[in-house]
Amino acid sequence: MVDKSRQNEAFDSLDERHRKAVILLFEDELTDEQIAKSVNRSRATLSKWKKDPLFQQAQQEYRKIALDSYVPDAIKHLNELALNSKSDMVQLQATQTILNMAGYGTVNSNVELDKAKVRKANAEADIAEAKSKMLNDTDTGAVNINITPFGDDGDGC
Repeated sequence: MVDKSRQNEAFDSLDERHRKAVILLFEDELTDEQIAKSVNRSRATLSKWKKDPLFQQAQQEYRKIALDSYVPDAIKHLNELALNSKSDMVQLQATQTILNMAGYGTVNSNVELDKAKVRKANAEADIAEAKSKMLNDTDTGAVNINITPFGDDGDGC
């Protein structure tokens, strides 16, 4: 078993203001000026905190804590996509992701997914070729060239 308290040493070692700043920075809803004000510090102080290695480590730890809490819902959503999506490609990708996460495959080793990617690339190439042909077919090939003799200023002299 992993000792979770050891994983959050930097975050837990910060005072309340620093921890609040870490959380607000992660949430990314306020400007740095607003965050500094909410922790009763100047923008310059917050900037200094952001350069501190301990603060940066605390940010990484908090990011992991916060993102770990999203994982169960993300997996449920992937399962819903795998079971209920109207697109076969979405179902395939969601299923493959779940299997990869469970250790039953790798992202690069799915034959069906590779075939689907080839079909998509071929379709995109066909579309590009059709657009190019359409542009070439509408071009009349006519070129207008205006030639003005050197020294002719239009007064006939």
